[in-house]
Amino acid sequence: MREIKLSGRERVVIRAIGFAVGVTGQELLEATRIEPDQLVDILNAMLSSGLVESVPYAETTSLETYLTTHFETNPSFSNELKHAIGRGRDRDRLR
Repeated sequence: MREIKLSGRERVVIRAIGFAVGVTGQELLEATRIEPDQLVDILNAMLSSGLVESVPYAETTSLETYLTTHFETNPSFSNELKHAIGRGRDRDRLR
């Protein structure tokens, strides 16, 4: 298991996407209030690392397409992502 380290903005995006049904780029823009060009850069970094997936599938997104694209966290990394955004801290204290 690799340890995932996220920047503050990446954490905000992962929290906005969630771990259940995902969100559209428009919903991400409204929830995060991150500038569109910066949001696209963050999404592209997470798409290329495999932490986030897009529907329809694409290796990258753009300012023209991200608003209507659906983004989901990759279920293969859900435990690591939860830990990286702080949701796994309570569990670690119990050990």
